Amino acid sequence: MTIKHIALAILLALFIGACAPATTPAAPTPDVNAVYTAAAMTVVANISATAAAASPTSLPTATETLAPPTETLTPTFSLTLGPGTQGLLCDDANYDLATVDVTIPDGTAMTPGQDFLKTWKIKNTGACSWGAGYTVVYGYGEKMGGAPAALTTTVVPGQEVEVSVQFKSPAKPGEYKSWWRMANARGSAFGKFFSVWIIVR
Repeated sequence: MTIKHIALAILLALFIGACAPATTPAAPTPDVNAVYTAAAMTVVANISATAAAASPTSLPTATETLAPPTETLTPTFSLTLGPGTQGLLCDDANYDLATVDVTIPDGTAMTPGQDFLKTWKIKNTGACSWGAGYTVVYGYGEKMGGAPAALTTTVVPGQEVEVSVQFKSPAKPGEYKSWWRMANARGSAFGKFFSVWIIVR
């Protein structure tokens, strides 16, 4: 092959290479973690800029002392249930353990079917007087046919009165207890329970 033919072959190769379409290099695949990191850094930068723009709240230093409140709050409570009386229930009853049992002390022995009258000494510890319609009412336990006697007198606050219930002991031997309390004219029970306790033999 002559030099002329070689030169022509080189020129032809250059010409063909110049006319061929240019190839575009492939775009690199984006790194997802890098994208997330960039987004997070942008958010942090925005938050930091917002926090820097806000005026900081000053906290008390170790040398500062907080002044005590100048106003003293005093709770107040007033309960008015009796006519013109504060702090007392209108109807209330209590007793002295040493004197409550006027008759039939606790543990009294009875025969089966025995009639007996139990009397208690009760104190009016309320703000209202007891009068017509006030009576003793059954609470719980063995009722033993208890029939209370009506009050026959007015009982003013602070006064003691004797109240009674007529009973009949059960026919079966054993220990029996019955609890009672006071009730007003409307039938509403009030005050501390008082009891009778007998032993049937």
